[in-house]
Amino acid sequence: MPTMSAPQELAAIAPKLVEVSNEVLFDDVWQRPGLSPRDRSLVTVSALVSLYRGEQLGYHLGLAMDNGLSVEELSEAITHLAFYSGWPTAMSAVTQLKKIAEERGDFAA
Repeated sequence: MPTMSAPQELAAIAPKLVEVSNEVLFDDVWQRPGLSPRDRSLVTVSALVSLYRGEQLGYHLGLAMDNGLSVEELSEAITHLAFYSGWPTAMSAVTQLKKIAEERGDFAA
């Protein structure tokens, strides 16, 4: 699984938040054996889409691809979520997915 950490530029203003994000979230929760990194990414992306958390979504879409989810699988998950979290959340998420996939060379418009 790719190395994950909170953005280090935030440590200057919120050092404890960055510390617990790294130590608890990324070094503990994400490493637990109950779910694969791929499954954790799918759960995380689903929560971020549903809660309309666009600022965090881009990072996690890329991480999901690094963890083995394809653009097609993420697109299908977002389409499915449209009926549960709302059309605007899904349209915003798929717009981000397209941008990230194009930047990574995983999708050609």
